[in-house]
Amino acid sequence: MRGADLHGADLHGADLQDADLRGASLRGAGLHGADLQDADLRGADLHGADLRGADLHGADLHGADLQDADLRGASLRGAGLHGADLQDADLRGADLHGADLHGADLQDADLRGASLRGASLRGAGLHGADLQDADLRGADLHGADLHGADLQDADLRGASLRGAGLHGADLQDANLRGADLRGADLHGADLHGADLSEIQQARLSIVPESGAFEAWKKCSDNVVVRLSIPADARRSNATGRKCRAEFVDVLEVIGADEGRSRHDDGKTVYRVGERVHCDRWEEDRWQECGGGIHFFITRAEAEAW
Repeated sequence: MRGADLHGADLHGADLQDADLRGASLRGAGLHGADLQDADLRGADLHGADLRGADLHGADLHGADLQDADLRGASLRGAGLHGADLQDADLRGADLHGADLHGADLQDADLRGASLRGASLRGAGLHGADLQDADLRGADLHGADLHGADLQDADLRGASLRGAGLHGADLQDANLRGADLRGADLHGADLHGADLSEIQQARLSIVPESGAFEAWKKCSDNVVVRLSIPADARRSNATGRKCRAEFVDVLEVIGADEGRSRHDDGKTVYRVGERVHCDRWEEDRWQECGGGIHFFITRAEAEAW
């Protein structure tokens, strides 16, 4: 059935095991409960198809169009979804254990309660995806885009999030035990209540644990300030490059006579020889954008901010 036009066809409960449906049009088709085990659906058009409860175990969906498809409760164990388009797809409760989703587009997809244990999601686009309560144990999310994704209560034990984009993601109460967050962008992410107990802090923290050291801060109007972080100032670093301190001493202001903060309407002023305290100190190190004086270890990073 390669290239067949099955647009809108009623294939409810059909036995399509091992079927060759490469490039077929199944747009809006009714495949509720269909058996598609090991079917070849490479490049197939399944846009808006009803695949609720369908068995796609081991199916090859490389490059398939599954936008807006209803895959609630479907079995996609070990399925090949490399580069598939799953934008806005409904995958609630779907079984994607061990599936290959390398480079797949899952933007705004609904994956609540889905099983993605051991799945490959390297470089996948999950911007705005809903992954609440999803099982992502041991999943490979290296370099995945999870910007603004909802990962509340998700199980990410042992998952690889190395270099992942988690800017603004909601990770409240997520289980991140043993997860690899090296190089991940957690700018603005919410980690309240998340389990980070087994992450190797020494591996992730870039600020000296003790003693004074110099750092750099970007202020309004491209003014750069050289700071000294005093030995008795509390300091913090999550997993990104931005750091925080309880208070700082101003050593040099470059580009103006004084520097003004970019984040409180310029109320905080940095002048040479003065000590600047934060209004509120956030003790939780994983709150990268929490209370504190924000800075970078190198001048180049501060200037690029």
